[in-house]
Parts: sequence; structure tokens; C-alpha cells
Amino acid sequence: MPRAFLVVLDSVGCGGAPDAAAFGDEGANTLAHIAAECAAGRAEEGRSGPLALPNLDALGLGAAIRLASGAATPGLDATPQGLWGAGTEVSNGKDTPSGHWELSGVPVPWDWTYFPETVPCFPDDLVATVCAAAGTDGILGNCHASGTTIVSELGAEHIRTGWPICYTSADSVFQIAAHEDHFGLDRLLDLCKTLAPTLHAMKVGRVIARPFVGSETEGFTRTTNRKDLAIAPPSPTLCDWAQAAGRRVQAVGKIGDIFSMRGIDEVRKGADDVLFEHLTAFADEAPDGSFTFANFVEFDSLYGHRRDVSGYARALEWFDAALPRFLDRLRPGDLAIFTADHGNDPTWRGTDHTRERVPIVGYGLGAKEIGNVGFADVAASVAAHLGIPAQPPGRSFL
Repeated sequence: MPRAFLVVLDSVGCGGAPDAAAFGDEGANTLAHIAAECAAGRAEEGRSGPLALPNLDALGLGAAIRLASGAATPGLDATPQGLWGAGTEVSNGKDTPSGHWELSGVPVPWDWTYFPETVPCFPDDLVATVCAAAGTDGILGNCHASGTTIVSELGAEHIRTGWPICYTSADSVFQIAAHEDHFGLDRLLDLCKTLAPTLHAMKVGRVIARPFVGSETEGFTRTTNRKDLAIAPPSPTLCDWAQAAGRRVQAVGKIGDIFSMRGIDEVRKGADDVLFEHLTAFADEAPDGSFTFANFVEFDSLYGHRRDVSGYARALEWFDAALPRFLDRLRPGDLAIFTADHGNDPTWRGTDHTRERVPIVGYGLGAKEIGNVGFADVAASVAAHLGIPAQPPGRSFL
């Protein structure tokens, strides 16, 4: 039986979303703008020259960008040899759960709760609940912030007071940062687990534990022990479909958190370089008929939110250079699809995600143009490849 691998390059959008203006993102284009900056010599930190993604481009990445948005793609001009097209989201969000759920066949049926861009931004009763759960007299932050910035600004005060750092973003999230040693990693994870039901009932999509280490003298660094506690999907997803059909489902990265471990047999985590090793290991080890779902988050977390064009380009080039090691391990009949969940244009204003179409490129079926399709069509197509039943609204493009 053939296997399927769905690999999400977190935030690697390609512009052209028809409703981008409603999100304040008209004109945002993560990949096209990175390519343009590289070609203009404005992304030279740790790399140089035009954006070089020969393996993804050979599958159809440049063609997918041009299809999605009509944007120029300097350095990405190969004739597609793989499956290629672009995906358009219908869920009313530009966040991790919305994108991943819809890619797995389940558009979000509700509007998320977002906290206002005020200081403070959290309601008093929620703050009181957090303090009671944490056993503290207060919280720090209580605002919209970049995670790395707020940890740098408030890390020392957090150590002095013992108060958790609570913040949010333009996404539907409640994030808690705390020092792994001074506050305690287990205590942070327990606090997030305690608060998750309250916040999920408010339709806040995720409660995220953001542990960090370091000192005021040496600086503070977030660790890879992040934990996302997401609302469970409202109906069965591709993971559930596969598991119900008796197929093994493997997850790489934060997929287990996004889907509340529903429909997943095994999860392997780590930094993106470690995740790539997990992905290649699954290419070697995963049984016939299985489904592997992977997320590589650092494009988004380390470079998109920080508006680091050079760093984003380096990460893309690293992944592309490593890609043949994964593709060479695939078996005849396997399908690998590479896509994204939203955009995070590092040339855009602010620090938040951007509403964009996403590229869809695939290996294993030869050259195949699929055009502009829906996110949910990815799930229907993976299901069709695996020979398992799918649920609406997606339609297979295979």
C-alpha cells in the first residue's frame, strides 16, 4: 500500500489570498518578497545572492507562487516536474489551528476570540483565574507582544517576582512564558493545562507554554520545550480518517499539539534540524499505508515574526538542500506534499501572520498541475492516495 507524507512549512505563504484586504494584508507575499529581497542583494546575512531552492522549485514552487499571486519569482523559474498548485483557505483566520485543521479536511466553523490591542489586554476575571492557578499575586505582560522581545524585557522581573509572563498576538492565543528553573517547566505546563479548558470555552484557539532559560546578565533564550494546547477539532480530521481505516499515523513537530493527539499514534519533536531527521527516519521506517504529518515551525517562529528576511531565506535554503535525503528514502507509490498553513511575510509591517494563499507541491506522481484549490482538497487528495474514505468539503485533485 502506498504511503503519504504531508509536510507543512509553517508560514511559507505565496500571496494572492482573495480576502487578504479584510485581514489588512493585501499585497503580502512571503515567498515572492523574500525572493525579491534576495535578488536585490538585501538578504546577505549568512547567505548571498538570489534565493536558491532548486529542489522545491523543480517540483513547482516558483510556478505555484506565480499562479497564486502573479508575482515575479527571481531565482525560481524551473519547469515543474512535480505536482504543483496553490491553496486558498476559507476559515476566518490566519493562524496555526485554522490552517492545519482545514488542510486536514475541517474548516473552522466558528469565529475565534482575539484579545484587544490594549494594555492591559486580558479581562480582569481571566487574570484572577491565572493568578489563582499559578499561586501568584499577579502576572507580567498582559499585552500583545513578540515572544522573544517580551522575554528579554521581562525575564529578570519574572525571576524576581515569580509572576508568569502572559501575552498574546494577532492570533487567537494565550501565551505564558516562564523560566524553566526559577518557575519550573512542569509547573508551567501544569498551569497551561489547568487554564486551557477556560480559554477554550472562550474560543481562544491555543494556550501556549513558552519556557525559557538564561539570566539577566547572559540574556534569555526560549527552549524547544514549547507546548501548544489547542481546542480539539470540531469533527474528524484526516488523522482520524486514516486511523479509523487501520492506518498508522505519525506526527513530526507540533502536529500532536495542534490536533490534541487525536488520530495520532506517535509524535516526535525537536528543533527543525532534529525534526528533519525524524522525517527521514519515518521515510525509512513508516509501514505501508501509513500517513505522516509534519510541521517545521522555525520559518515562522524564528524568522517570520522577527521580520528577518535573511534568516528566513537561510532556513528555506537549508530545508531545500536537505530535501533530497528525504525524497531518496521514499518508496515507489509514496506521495509527499509540501505546503504551508498561512503566511508570515518578513517584509510586512508588524510581527504577525499574513493572510495568503499557500504553495502546494508534491513528489511521487510526476508532473501534474492542480491549479488553485482549497486547503481541504489536500486532505481529500491524501485520503484518495491512501485509499481511505474522506469527508466533505474537500475534493481530491489527484
